[in-house]
Amino acid sequence: MPLNRRQTLGGLAAPLVLPGLAVAQGQWSPTQTVRIIVGFTPAGTTDIAARILSEPLGRRLGQTVVVENRPGAGGNLGNQVVAQAAPDGHTLLMQTISGGAINYALYGARMPIKPEDLAAVALMIRVPNAIFVTPSLPVRSLQELVAYAKANPGKLNIGSSGAGTSLHMTGELLKLEAGIDMTHVPFRGAGPMLQEAIAGRIEVGVDNLPSVIGHLRDGRLRALAVTTRERTPAMPDVPTTAEQGLPGVEATAWFGLQAPARTPAPIVQRYSDEINRILREPEMQGKLADLGGMAPNLTPDGGTSPAAFDAFIKAEITKWAEVVRRSGATADQ
Repeated sequence: MPLNRRQTLGGLAAPLVLPGLAVAQGQWSPTQTVRIIVGFTPAGTTDIAARILSEPLGRRLGQTVVVENRPGAGGNLGNQVVAQAAPDGHTLLMQTISGGAINYALYGARMPIKPEDLAAVALMIRVPNAIFVTPSLPVRSLQELVAYAKANPGKLNIGSSGAGTSLHMTGELLKLEAGIDMTHVPFRGAGPMLQEAIAGRIEVGVDNLPSVIGHLRDGRLRALAVTTRERTPAMPDVPTTAEQGLPGVEATAWFGLQAPARTPAPIVQRYSDEINRILREPEMQGKLADLGGMAPNLTPDGGTSPAAFDAFIKAEITKWAEVVRRSGATADQ
């Protein structure tokens, strides 16, 4: 059973004397392996983003960076692991729109942490969500899906990588805006959900483009729409939701690094600086573009910063609280 907030985080109130924090006389560097915690299963976009970043980040830091998957409660388990970790720069979180924004409204008093228990480091990537169907379903556009769902109310299942994720919320927005009834089926990550969709056991799905794009390109799943204002260069033939008459179904997933609260500012800044440098490398830009990713664009130079990412997260918490309220979604749905 998860410890309550007072038990898990109360220890952080005491003064800490930690090794490796002598940063005043020079740039901080890690003295041991760095962990990037991922609150979801392998093969999903959160995991992909962390693994793409880990090798170049480790190279720049001169230290091994490993990815550790700690799935559970829509990313909340990963949040809690990092919030409890020593604020010494050796444990980071690959945060998502779910764990970083949606869950605060969705879980309410059951949320194991508060926003201030984590420190913003850098936004890494923003990506479209894709709405898709299993190829056996006789629809080839979002309009056809809406018509089919209206003719067969309650008969279609729509999958997501978990209750409360941005994928779940995108599905709820689709149902609200289109006035259709589909049954939400949450999974413990994108991988299991995609396999069920490929097998035809769920008819409709929503996923972050990076983790589903391979299946869409090879025809194992059929893309109907992306949820951004403009089409993605990664799949230029797939129209947006707005182009198909549903402009209200707009959702951009995001992924970025956070650290435990009270991590010293020089450590946070070192990570932010290195991530900005990595994101400007042509090789990284190519990888992210191939996945349909968009640059952070939080600072005038198109990059990111701790302060800008913190303000971005606060705005996202406010935005998605309204979506949760409007949809009536719950963490158990």
